[in-house]
Amino acid sequence: MKAPQFWYEPNTWKAKFLYPLGYFYNLLTLLRGKLAKPQSYSCLTICIGNLNVGGTGKTPTTIALAQHFLKKGLQVHVVSRGYKGKFQGTFLVDPQKHKSDEVGDEPLLMSEFTSVWVSNKRKNGIAAAENAGAQIVLLDDGFQDPSFHKDFSLIVVDGEKGFGNKKCMPAGPLRENIVQGFKRADALVIVGQRIYKFDTFPTHLKIIHSTLKPIETGMNWKEGKYLAFAGIADPSKFFKTLRSLGANLIDCVALSDHQKLDGQVLKRLERKANSAHAQLVTTEKDAVRLSNTFRKKVLSLPVRIEFDDKNELENLFNI
Repeated sequence: MKAPQFWYEPNTWKAKFLYPLGYFYNLLTLLRGKLAKPQSYSCLTICIGNLNVGGTGKTPTTIALAQHFLKKGLQVHVVSRGYKGKFQGTFLVDPQKHKSDEVGDEPLLMSEFTSVWVSNKRKNGIAAAENAGAQIVLLDDGFQDPSFHKDFSLIVVDGEKGFGNKKCMPAGPLRENIVQGFKRADALVIVGQRIYKFDTFPTHLKIIHSTLKPIETGMNWKEGKYLAFAGIADPSKFFKTLRSLGANLIDCVALSDHQKLDGQVLKRLERKANSAHAQLVTTEKDAVRLSNTFRKKVLSLPVRIEFDDKNELENLFNI
């Protein structure tokens, strides 16, 4: 699903018309949280969530936190619901065996860094990780899931788009009211340049600035021609990153988020690239959805979250 443009425009008639439904949606979220009995665990649970629907940088932030704790010698596991994966139940992702349509593209990508559990019920995933020896469990999403206790909660937000028109779905991009969400959060991770005009933050909320940066691979992007494609929340950011590296993009194909890369789509992209004598290039998340055969034909650009001040993580978690 592509986010409607009016979600990021102020005071449109569509947002005003849908506001009552958004109010009701937020009320249901609030009641769900109040009626729940969250499960507690002996391991440390850290939730990396958001207030917006769609991508804000949760997965790269989760990977960065996993690497942060792994460097300290801690046993870190990740729990995800495996969005668009067809497997049910609770299981450990095996990157050598599983495919993205089975477990979801994000869990498969994260499993290259640490142990990842996919569970349609997050509380069962946490229990499985704890039984497997996890000292820290990172929840990729789940901020609005009241079924488990959170020792720390981080909200991730895009520095450019922010919280859009600040209204709840379907009137805006929010899963819940901003004030309501901030009360339960320990930190707000702002990804990218802070262009959006945020309101005043509550004093208890730690503000952490970060940047999504491409990894140096020795690739000279200024040589040759490229056809870029991406099926992420905001493909334009991927294309912008490639251009910043000097890549000559003959075309940019924006797919829907998590779009299945079937043979028909891939053949069309390959024909277009071949006719222009261009190299296909995509994101890491899209690359894990490619077949092994086709993946050999496509370059991927790895990116990582870098925190502006790494001491902020030390101060936040004190571990």
